[in-house]
Amino acid sequence: MSFMNGGGNPQLNRHGELNHLLTIEGLPREVLERILDTAAPFTEVAEREVKKVPLLRGKSVFNLFFENSTRTRTTFEIAAKRLSADVINLNINTSSASKGETLLDTADNLAAMQADMFVVRHASSGAPYLIAQHLRATGRDHIHVVNAGDGRHAHPTQGLLDMYTVRHYKKDLTQLTVAIVGDVLHSRVARSQIHALTTLGVPEVRVIGPKTLLPTGVERLGVRVFNDMREGLRGVDVVMMLRLQNERMQGALLPSTQEYFKSYGLTPEKLALAKPDAIVMHPGPMNRGVEIDSAVADGGQAVILPQVTFGIAVRMAVMAMLAGN
Repeated sequence: MSFMNGGGNPQLNRHGELNHLLTIEGLPREVLERILDTAAPFTEVAEREVKKVPLLRGKSVFNLFFENSTRTRTTFEIAAKRLSADVINLNINTSSASKGETLLDTADNLAAMQADMFVVRHASSGAPYLIAQHLRATGRDHIHVVNAGDGRHAHPTQGLLDMYTVRHYKKDLTQLTVAIVGDVLHSRVARSQIHALTTLGVPEVRVIGPKTLLPTGVERLGVRVFNDMREGLRGVDVVMMLRLQNERMQGALLPSTQEYFKSYGLTPEKLALAKPDAIVMHPGPMNRGVEIDSAVADGGQAVILPQVTFGIAVRMAVMAMLAGN
């Protein structure tokens, strides 16, 4: 998905500052590090009921979720409210979009309501780009667009909160071996994770999964491919599990969920092949007994709930940076 304008990055303004967050792909390392550094002081605000910070006071943030989501929408809403923004949640299934209004008509109408930021989740890859492009073409580039997940393409804030989590527990990313396990083919999270890990200097990124669930040519993204989970997990520092995206699968890509769990489910026995201090991550929602054993999900190496907390801080950082703070 190319959305370049005169060779520049469409996500950055002419001063090299973040104007939209559409994808991690192509963002410079210093921008990613700035987001992670900005998130650090917000972690305390996210972890405790600290009084709001006024960075987005008077700003209107519209959550446009054309695809269902509880966790992502809720964390964006909490993040915006902690920054003192006015938050408007649109239930698109019952809105004008279901009556035939186009995506850009919806954006135009909301822009006319003095919107400052759109948080967009859509089943079609490229929908947030389309809105950002349209805003630029109509001279309303002051409205910022955050991609909260588009089709199979990208989920940049999830990729960033995962990097924040890894950095929190492991400090130095440039010494790590990280494994991403499962349904990479349908996962926008995996794409964002891979781009973020390689940009931030992680020396070895592995993807582990059955051939049917790995994209053709995925090694071109700078990863090592393993079809055998035990082999792939050997000696890793971080295990990032992925949800089986049953709703996006067409045709029989798997014999059964039981077979999948046997080969690619994370059990204590398989986790023992990783380093003793390896951390286990999952973007949620988890399918227990399919991708991950409950003993691992609830065990001492799992950092799945801290990921959610850090997600609020990272989303606060992104929104504060977009608003020029």
